[in-house]
Amino acid sequence: MSGYRNTPRISAPPTRTAARSDQWLRVFLIGLLLWIATVAVTFLTGNSNLVPTIVLLGSFLVPATMVVWAYERYAADLGPDRIFACFGIGGIIGVLGASVLETYLLSPSIWMYVGVGLIEEAVKLAALIMICRRLRVGGTRYGLVLGATVGAGFAAFESAGYAFNAVLSIQGLSLKNLVETEILRGVLAPVGHILWTAILGGVLFRERRGGHFRCTLPVVLTYLGVALLHACWDSMSGIAVWLVARTTTSDWQRALFDLGYMPNPTTEQVHLYTLYDTLGLIVVSLGGLLWLRLLVRRERATPIPAQYPSAPA
Repeated sequence: MSGYRNTPRISAPPTRTAARSDQWLRVFLIGLLLWIATVAVTFLTGNSNLVPTIVLLGSFLVPATMVVWAYERYAADLGPDRIFACFGIGGIIGVLGASVLETYLLSPSIWMYVGVGLIEEAVKLAALIMICRRLRVGGTRYGLVLGATVGAGFAAFESAGYAFNAVLSIQGLSLKNLVETEILRGVLAPVGHILWTAILGGVLFRERRGGHFRCTLPVVLTYLGVALLHACWDSMSGIAVWLVARTTTSDWQRALFDLGYMPNPTTEQVHLYTLYDTLGLIVVSLGGLLWLRLLVRRERATPIPAQYPSAPA
């Protein structure tokens, strides 16, 4: 990973990157139109050969758009090769590492989602460090963009897996399940992996000194914090079920449950579950966005650090 041509050199402190263009909007609109067209053609023709195209377009559209937006406005001086590496290589390393570690280290329990948050944030952090270890820049701004890029790659490949599983059903291929899954994950992608790894990357690069990443107390606390946000996000469905059960369960439902039967929820309980789940995700998202805002405001209030000597190719 050391031979990137566009690695910034010393010469002068980096300037804040002005907006180049609105290519991100073109990427989003063209990708969205292609995705809609592919879904429509698949629905009309029943051609299952188009399903992989739907999976890839839908899974990568929002993460790729977010990366282009951040790159154009805040990190164009890094060069596209580093961005591609963080998105592609970082994303793949992240999902592979998370899959292996979660398979062998986790088992179903009340703490499982805490383990998922710790593992997935750790593998994304490791991928970011590995790819950027020879990139001699520091400062919150670069860390936010590069961290978000690794998170976007992770989100894209993970969403592709969820979309693939969604399309498989007992009745055969379910285009409806696929479309619903991709829309939901696309809407939530910016406040999930992208946001969490951006925060962690921003603090990691802010604490960098002499071209070396450091395991300082702010980095450790940030890692634990984003892992907790991640765990809360993943467990929100179970938390919503628990809240509904604690606040609305009737005597006959408790009796059935004590006998080993799972009672059917009432219409009111279904709606209440949706409300709790949605509100919980909003609270977690707002917490992450507020944290990000504080990082950005602190970065604007502090001097921009000089770049470090570039590593040899």
